[in-house]
Amino acid sequence: MITSSGGLVMPFLSDAALKEELNARGYRSTPQRKKVLSIFMELTQGEHLSAEDLHTLLEEDGERISLSTVYRTLHLMVYMGLLRELELAEGHKHYELNRPLRDHHHIVCVHCNQTIEFAENSVSQIGEKTAKSAGYHVLDCQLTLYGICENCTTQHRRS
Repeated sequence: MITSSGGLVMPFLSDAALKEELNARGYRSTPQRKKVLSIFMELTQGEHLSAEDLHTLLEEDGERISLSTVYRTLHLMVYMGLLRELELAEGHKHYELNRPLRDHHHIVCVHCNQTIEFAENSVSQIGEKTAKSAGYHVLDCQLTLYGICENCTTQHRRS
């Protein structure tokens, strides 16, 4: 298993490494699993996908894969530490590569679920101080803010 200094699992960058890790855990390396990982690796940092978004992308790319297989693949990759599962809006799970990020925060619109990532060092500094006083070692720090985006606010005013 490839880990960062903080203990978070880093994404595998080659098909061979993915196959080796899957085999070591008793899973097969399938073309669908390789394709799913490659899609996440091609996303720009800060981009998240839901299972439905991923399924649509796979179908548009000619892959014949069921939505249930997409869910199973996502859960396996989260379990393996390749992907990170984010519940950014109530009941709406999204996934991203599990990069060793600090100061990785989100703002989510509660109406349209638009999500924006932002970095803010002071959040980690406060978290580190609080964790240290409680005897913890911080592995990751994420803050999620919920609000209403400008577009939804404007639409609400017009209604």
